[in-house]
Parts: sequence; structure tokens; C-alpha cells
Amino acid sequence: MLPLKIIRLKHLCHPLPMGCDSLLDQLGSCSTEDKIFDVVGKNKAKLSVKHVGHAINLLWQFQKERPQMLRTIDFIRKHPQFMVLRVLAENKIDLMDDETLVDMLYNALRLNVESHDSMVQQLMVEAWGRIQRFSMATLSKFAVCLTDQHMYHSPIMGEIADIVSRKLGFIQDARILSSLMLSVSAMISPRLRNCLIEKAEFLMDTNDFSEFNTSRRIAQFLRNTKFSYRPLLEKCNKIFLQNIKCLDADNISIILGVYQSLHFNNCDFRLAAKWRLTELLNTYADPASFVRLFAALGPLSGPEVRERLESAILLMVEEFSPSQTLAIIETMEEMECRNVQLIQKIALTLHKQLDLYKPVDIARVTQALLSLRCQNPELCAELRRLLVSYLHRSVVPYEVSMLTRVLSLLPSLRIDHLIPARIDAVLAQCNLSDLNALAIAITKWVRIGSSYQSGTSAVYMKLLQRLNECGLERLQKADRMDLLLEELKYISGEWFEEVLAEETMATFERLICQITGSNVPEFALFLAKTNCLHTGLLDQISSVTLEHINKIHYTAIYAVLLPFTILNYDPPQAEEFFESCIQRIRPYLNLCDPHLLVLFAYSLALAGYFPEDIIKTIFHVDFLAKLDSQLDTLPKALNMRIRLRLMELNRAACLECPEFQTPWFHDRYCQQLLNKGNISVSPLQQQIQEILGQLLGGSIYAKASVFTPYYYFIDFECVLDKHQKPLPFVDQSTMLLSKKEKMPWEPDNKFIGEKQLPPGAQRVVVEFLDSKAFCKNSHHIKGETVMKKRHLEILGYHVVQIPHFEWNSMELSTKDAWVEYLKQKIFAEES
Repeated sequence: MLPLKIIRLKHLCHPLPMGCDSLLDQLGSCSTEDKIFDVVGKNKAKLSVKHVGHAINLLWQFQKERPQMLRTIDFIRKHPQFMVLRVLAENKIDLMDDETLVDMLYNALRLNVESHDSMVQQLMVEAWGRIQRFSMATLSKFAVCLTDQHMYHSPIMGEIADIVSRKLGFIQDARILSSLMLSVSAMISPRLRNCLIEKAEFLMDTNDFSEFNTSRRIAQFLRNTKFSYRPLLEKCNKIFLQNIKCLDADNISIILGVYQSLHFNNCDFRLAAKWRLTELLNTYADPASFVRLFAALGPLSGPEVRERLESAILLMVEEFSPSQTLAIIETMEEMECRNVQLIQKIALTLHKQLDLYKPVDIARVTQALLSLRCQNPELCAELRRLLVSYLHRSVVPYEVSMLTRVLSLLPSLRIDHLIPARIDAVLAQCNLSDLNALAIAITKWVRIGSSYQSGTSAVYMKLLQRLNECGLERLQKADRMDLLLEELKYISGEWFEEVLAEETMATFERLICQITGSNVPEFALFLAKTNCLHTGLLDQISSVTLEHINKIHYTAIYAVLLPFTILNYDPPQAEEFFESCIQRIRPYLNLCDPHLLVLFAYSLALAGYFPEDIIKTIFHVDFLAKLDSQLDTLPKALNMRIRLRLMELNRAACLECPEFQTPWFHDRYCQQLLNKGNISVSPLQQQIQEILGQLLGGSIYAKASVFTPYYYFIDFECVLDKHQKPLPFVDQSTMLLSKKEKMPWEPDNKFIGEKQLPPGAQRVVVEFLDSKAFCKNSHHIKGETVMKKRHLEILGYHVVQIPHFEWNSMELSTKDAWVEYLKQKIFAEES
């Protein structure tokens, strides 16, 4: 070792001045572990508490300074002189002061001394006895020791949480606070959580706060408490961006994971992380480091970088540990990887490691392999065997739910007869999310059983009935909206809609007074997802939003708006409500993530609101360039959704606000969608087309599957002259626009075809509205359908809408009735 290095290590360990203690000086001058052990071996009888503590501290400092792959912790732990140090430490516990005691425990755990080792246990017992007198710095370090031993829910951690609650006002060091926050996160009440957040915000605002590890721990605390407090996250994010050049793949991976868990998408950080990780790409050569880099960079990268990553993984795949292989395959799932060679090689490695995985890990492996469409029948059979085996023994509700859900995804015609009993045993303990997963699996097995195993179907039907009862009972007993929203966050599908939806809304109506400024975005988002119109609940959301608009973070305004615009509902004081939402986000247009601002503006467009400053911000070239960069880092499904919403917003702005002079620049995008699309005529459309032809006098008077200007797709089009007589179409082919054809409108957005009509003639659109056009619990038309009608009318069409519940009603059961119905719709409405 270089002399400067030795001096720095001595400084870190705070030794006594030279000459005061020759043995301490000898330890301080050691540059390797062997030299420390040599000093210990020659001076066993002379070693005091300070000597033992200093020696163990130095051993950890040497390891800490090295990269992970160069550490020699196993060598230290097995060394005879390290055993001597452990025995001496255990015998001298009574002589240790508080700081030395906790430092000894901390360093021992860092050197992988097992939790059941007598030295660690004695240190733990002694520390617990002194815990009330610890300084906050010592208490923080002790809490980390508990975390290292996975004692998140232990009585000792509960006592630490109580001390933090009582002495929070005395903590002035953000590093100490963040460490305590993260350690006690599993043991705190909402009140203490809010106090800790308030204290963290205060320290961040008043102190020189630039150390990224502290911010990372605060962000992890928010993730652990499932509380997406945006103001604090933004402060942390600002520090991460300031320190981006110092962040390694580990830290970036942790931060991205926290953001994903809290649904906090920050464009600037994603772009900065992508740049930093790409910069690190050539510096990570060992498997452990490269796995972390792959997990962080893979989902953010473009095709070229992905190819490099996948090629590197192919060369290392056989060196991965089970946990590393799992991380790789789940990242490949997130990347939607289609590299067949890599998938097969990972599958072979997994097959060798299956016995080393825990039950939940087996479920995760199976899920990932199915998503990657892995073709390996032997591996599939082994995974099924393990899932069934673990399911027979599991008693943890979440585990049973996850194993059952994944098992149902595997192809099999034979259902194990012991599984229903295992599911039945945990039903009463399952939350709604677990029950939903079980219901999906059981419903699938009922269908399989009815086809292949006549006796099995009855067993699962009975189980499904009990599951329904448990779900309804859980809703009826719910008394806290926040907890209920957490359980319902990821629930969707037939079981919820058919069994729980009505009772869920009744429960929310019972808990309506618990809608607050803090939970209103999440509740609004849930209502939007259900597609159910409940005016009382929406009115309460509107009222709470107006009252607490300044307490709702500007990034959450989109979620608040969503149910109103999707479900096409105007609350009381609608204009004030929408204007308040617009005013809340207006000062932050330059801070909003580009994709979020697009979604917000599109949501407003559904309701017919077009704030000029927001529209012009979005369609500025600088904004669009930033949006394009961000979209490259987003998952494929979200990327495609944002591009579609941008096109729809562009169309709406051009049609409804021509005075903004927004350019239409989505021709090529729409052409690509048309080329990818598969237009087919359903039997119902054929039926309507036949009846239209009968009504109008022949098939030449109606055109099916038409694309209008701005690429709206309509079911049927006909043209009536000024006397309401149908005019024939010369060309009956589907109106698809090829790349070589001229667009059917001029630069001034006038449809050329309109000029070709005789004076007084009118284009008529006939649209069949299926169930997707309406709210699920009523015949109320949704916002997207209303906007489409509005736009078609601007383009000069008369729009006739045929709701599915009218067309399929008992009154319209004959051809004559259908003809008369269309006659009334087209001619009476037109007149």
C-alpha cells in the first residue's frame, strides 16, 4: 500500500495520537489484512477494547475500499486471528462504550459474521439494553445492523421507531435522519410517516444538501411506505441529477426501481441515467457488475445498445448465480427481448439452478419465460412440477396466490386435486388483490374441467363461490379508503366486474367522507379504470379538488381529470373545476414530463378544453424533440400510447382550434397505422350494410369501412342530396389511403370530396356503437365517442349513431324493424 493510503485509513479510524499507544500505532500502520493479523497474533494478551475495535474496523475499511469482486471477506472470516478478535470482543463487551459497541456489531456484520454467532448475539443483547441512552448517530447505526439481519418487524425496531418519534426534533443531520427513516419504515404509523417527511423536507430546504446517498435512502423510504409524496421525490430527483456523474449502476438501478414502484416518471433522470449507464458500459466486465448494468440500462436503451448488452450476456450466462440469472431474465421480460439464442441459453442455465430458488422465485421465473415465449417443454414440465410441489406446502396467502396464478398460465389438461384444499385454507386471509389472482386461475380451471374432467369442475365452482363470499365480506368490512385503494390498485378483469364492482362502489360511497386532497388522484384514477359512472363519487372528487387544489401536486392533476373526461361527465361547477385544474398545472409547463403534458392536454381535449399556452407549448419544436428523446426510454406499450395520444391531440387542435394554426404532421404516422392495421367486416356490419342497401335502394349508395380526413375510421358513409335522396358512389372499394395517393384535403383543411357534392347535398356517417362506447354501468356515452362525433360534424358530416343496446333489442328483431329504425335515424334526424 502507498503511504498516503495508509494515512487516509488511519484518519478514517480516528486513532489516538502517535506515541500514546504503541500497539494502536502498530495497527494503524498496517497496510494489509495479514499485517493486522500478525500484530494480533503477537499481542493477544495485550489487546484492549480499543485495540480489538480498531483492528476489526480496519479490516472492514480495507474491504470497503475495494471493488466487490476483489474483496477477501471469506479469507478474513475464516482466519484464526479473526476468531481471536471475535472471542476478545465478546469477553470485553462490558468495557465498551455505546459507540464502540455498535461499531463492533456493524463491522462484524459487514464482514459476514452470522447473526446466530455468539459474539453478534451478545452485542445485540447489550445494545438493546442500552438503546434508550444511545445518541441519534449511534441509534441510526444500530438500526442499520437490525436491517442487515432482516429484523424489520422486530420489537427492537419498534422501540427504535418510538425513540425516533419522541426525539425527532433533535435530529439535525440529514444522513442520520434518512438512515433511521429507511430502517424503521416497516414499523411506523401514517402520522409518524408524515412527521418524518416534513422533517426531511425541512432539512433539505435549510441545509447544504447534496449527498446523493441520503436522497436515495429518503426515496427508498417513500417506496417502502408506498407513499408517493411528489414534492420530496422532486427534491431527491434534483440531487440525483446534480450527482449523475457519481452514480454507479447499482444506485441508478435502485432509483429507477423506486420511481417505477411509486409511478414517478421523470424524463430528465431517465435520459441522464441512460447517458451515464451507456458511459459505464465498457467499464463493467465481471458478471456481478454487468448484471446490475444490464438490469438498469436494458429497458432504457435503443436497438444498438441492446444488441451489445445481449451479446455480452451470451458470453457470461454460465457464470451467473441463481439470483443474477433471475435478474437477467426479468429484465429481458421488461425489454420484450426476442433474441431466441439468448432466451434458450438462459433457459438452459435456469434449468440447472431451479432447485436453488424459493417458491416465489420459481413463479417469477415461470412468468418471465412465458412472456419471452420460451420453447422448452422439459423446462416447462419441471417448472410445473415445482409450482405444484410448493403449492402443496405453502401456507402464506400471497405465495399461494402467486403460485396458483402462474400455474394456471402453464398448458395442462390435468388439474391437481390437492390444490383446491390449499387455496381454500388461505382464502379468509387473502386481500382483494390475492383473491382476484385466485379467481382468474380458478375460472380458467373451471372451463378446462368442464371440458376434460367432469368431477373437477364442481369442486372449483364451490371454491369460486366461497372466494366470491370472501371478497364481498372483505369489502363490507373495509373502513379505511387508503387501504382499500391499495388492495384494488391492480385489480381488473371479469371477476371484479361481475362480482365485486357493485359492492366496491357501495363501499366507496360509504367511505365518501374519507376522500381527501392526498388520496383524490389515486381514487380518481381507480374510477377511470373501472369505466363505471358514479355521479355522487365524481361530484365529491370535484368538490375535494376545488377545496384542496393547491395541495394536489401538479403532476397528479391528470389523474384527477381522467374519470370526468373519459366518462364524459360534467360535475357541478364544471367550468370552475376544469379551469382550476388548468391553472394548477399552468406554472409548471416547462417542468412537466413531456409525455404527462401530452396526456393532460388530450384529456382536456376530450372535454372540449384547449388552453392556448398548453397547446402551443406541446407543438413547439423543442418540446417535441424532448418528447421524442423521452419516448425512446419508455416501455413499448407506453411509447405507442403516447404517440397515439399526440396524434389525436394534433387532430383535435387542428379541427377545433384552427386559429392556433397548429400544423398537422401525422400523415406518415397514420399511414403506418393503416398499413399495420387489419380491417375486417364483422357479421353485424355486414348485416347493417345489407339493410342500408335495402333502405337506400342498393349497395352502391353506401360505402363501408371508410377513412375520413384526419384518418377517422367510420363504419358506413352515404350521401343525400337536398331532397334527401341517396346519391350513388362510383367507386365501392374501401377508402384506404396509400402512400402515393394525394391526401383528400387541401392545405386549408377543406375536404376535396365536399366540393364534388351537388349543392345542398350532405355526407352522412352511420356508426355502430358497441359496448366500449358506453360506461359499463349505464348507457352514458363516453368522452372519446363524443369527441369523434364532434370532429366528424366539423368536417361536414351528419353523424348517425346506432347504440348496440337499441340494435340488439327485442323491438328490433325483424328486418323490417331494422329498416324502419335506420330510416328514422338517417332521414328524420337529417331533416
